[in-house]
Amino acid sequence: MKVIIQIPCFNEAATLPIALAALPTELEGVECVEVLIINDGSTDDTVRVAKQSGVHHVVGFTRNQGLAKAFMLGLRSSVALGADIIVNTDADNQYCADDIEALIKPILEGRADMVIGARPISAIEHFSMAKKLLQRLGSWFVRTMSKTDVVDAPSGFRAITRDAACTLNVFNNYTYTLETIIQAGQKNLQIVSVPVRVNGDLRPSRLVRSIPAYIRKSIVTVLRIIVVYRPFRFFALVGSLFFVAGLAVGVRFLYFYLENGGNGRIQSLILAGVLLMMGVQIGMMGFIADLLSVNRRLLEDLEARERSRSQKKTREL
Repeated sequence: MKVIIQIPCFNEAATLPIALAALPTELEGVECVEVLIINDGSTDDTVRVAKQSGVHHVVGFTRNQGLAKAFMLGLRSSVALGADIIVNTDADNQYCADDIEALIKPILEGRADMVIGARPISAIEHFSMAKKLLQRLGSWFVRTMSKTDVVDAPSGFRAITRDAACTLNVFNNYTYTLETIIQAGQKNLQIVSVPVRVNGDLRPSRLVRSIPAYIRKSIVTVLRIIVVYRPFRFFALVGSLFFVAGLAVGVRFLYFYLENGGNGRIQSLILAGVLLMMGVQIGMMGFIADLLSVNRRLLEDLEARERSRSQKKTREL
């Protein structure tokens, strides 16, 4: 059993040594523990610091691509390197590394494909009330979309099996946390939450630079997730709103038409026709989007099988 601990990094030279020093070198039930650094286009000494600290692997981009792409590069690289379990953590030492053993335990026991570390959100002093509220709203949204019982969806402290990692794809460029859980839920992967501890704040969050910006980006992320993973429901809802509005305006026209003996209110008839047509067209877009979504899932399944097959061939060689 091989565990690879991956750490996405963007200009983390100051905090990375602290995070690496805390990582365990041995885990119960595991024969091999390795560390993988994903350099997301850092312009400081992150790579040099990582190599001096003795990490086993360093991969990355020449230019900054964002956390989501760095996370996915880490998964692909870890799978190629023969990882049975992939643990993702942060370079700012936010999460208590001693809890990695608790994080992988449900996987070792065969109870989970993905394990999410649930932080004690209400007890974290450096989290503002607004951030705590947003964290809870994000977790509620993910639980609803994925039909899982994830406690702390935005948590980046997680463990994933090799097979589960092969099935995941992230389309959002901002963050991977919400989308991967929703995707795992749709693929019927078993997701478990375990309580974890956090360390003191070493630097300000890169994702939450300001609450208004975080809210704006989160709303865009949520809308994209809904469109990608629930296209028919999304377009059917929007189309229904237009269609109902068109019916209401049409009824208004008929009322005044009968009251005034067919005189006036022609603008209501035109508006009703436009709204009804828009509702029907948006509904048709939902059918098309749903067909595209089916095609996407089929392609994802084929890609996952190919990744798994490639991994097996690599191991045999």
